[in-house]
Amino acid sequence: MKSIKPIATWSGLILLIPLLLTSLAAWHWKPGVFVLAFVLLTGGAGLTYRLVTKKMLRNKTYRFAVIVALAAVLLLVWMNSAVGGILGDHPANMMYFGVLLVGCAGAAIAQLEPQGMSRAMFATAFAMVLVPAIALIIGPPAFDNGVAAVFGLHAVFALLFAGSAMLFKKAAQIG
Repeated sequence: MKSIKPIATWSGLILLIPLLLTSLAAWHWKPGVFVLAFVLLTGGAGLTYRLVTKKMLRNKTYRFAVIVALAAVLLLVWMNSAVGGILGDHPANMMYFGVLLVGCAGAAIAQLEPQGMSRAMFATAFAMVLVPAIALIIGPPAFDNGVAAVFGLHAVFALLFAGSAMLFKKAAQIG
């Protein structure tokens, strides 16, 4: 329990920013969104980081690769949960669970070893790129901001996962 207190404290401090913006009427977050954000930051990102990097404490490149991957996952989950879905209100948003499953399964198979994590993150980046293409094939979802914007956003996520993959590869070389 000792290790969760600083993570929860930092998560709470981070959430003071949207709380302030909500009180100033710039944002319109409901209490449930704050709870979701706290759970994602504390349990999703914070504890996962602690658990994953416990084994590789001295390898800073490995730790940074984990941060990049977790940031991408956190943003992906956030955009699909609290913001209303990257593809609008469309069942195609369920494909993002498949993207996350690719990353989690790859990490499990790799046993969190850097070289295997690199492959897992490259596979996750590839899965991310496939989502909008598959969404267009199965039926045009609500691309309110345009097809180019949706593909561009997916490219950003894919680059985050690929960047993490390259960092894991470098971490494997460092040892």
